[in-house]
Amino acid sequence: MTSAQHFVSGLRFVKRRGGELLILVGFFVLTACSSSPINAGHSDDLAALLRIVESFQSSIINKDKIAFMNLFFSDNPEAITWQAVVDDPSLEAIKLTRPQAIKARHRPDNNFVAFIDGIVASPDKEQETFSGVQIDTDGEVASVSFDYVYLSNDKISNSGREKWLLVRTEDGWKIISVVYTIRLPKPLGGG
Repeated sequence: MTSAQHFVSGLRFVKRRGGELLILVGFFVLTACSSSPINAGHSDDLAALLRIVESFQSSIINKDKIAFMNLFFSDNPEAITWQAVVDDPSLEAIKLTRPQAIKARHRPDNNFVAFIDGIVASPDKEQETFSGVQIDTDGEVASVSFDYVYLSNDKISNSGREKWLLVRTEDGWKIISVVYTIRLPKPLGGG
């Protein structure tokens, strides 16, 4: 299997047979589909998408609502999908106190504006860490997915897999959809 390697702005690009493009950056491993040769425009899009990921994380840490809101296509919560699904073990634990709980429920009050408002209002230290970041783009639309761990005062609140859909606008890349799983931490002494 042959591969062509390219280095752009400190990023390592490896083009494999079949058009798969791997980009290795620090602790992130990003993947993107490409059927054409690597070009500066595509590399710029991948770098811009990585900056969106980093801005999402830093706006939570810094409790920066303006920066967080600027990541989204609209400031109207009804225009952005924000949907959680609870994994089976967590759902069973939740049902012990809320028997009516279900895996996925649309809740208009669960949205990106309420998310950042809760973070800003909280006196607690909040952080969301990402690993296994994958980016797929054609330069106009993109998906970003990763494993996340949400921490409050350095204690795991929940974790799971998160997926975003983005579009490239005149103002740059904007998030239009966020879906994520919720896995609650196992209780101490639990299996």
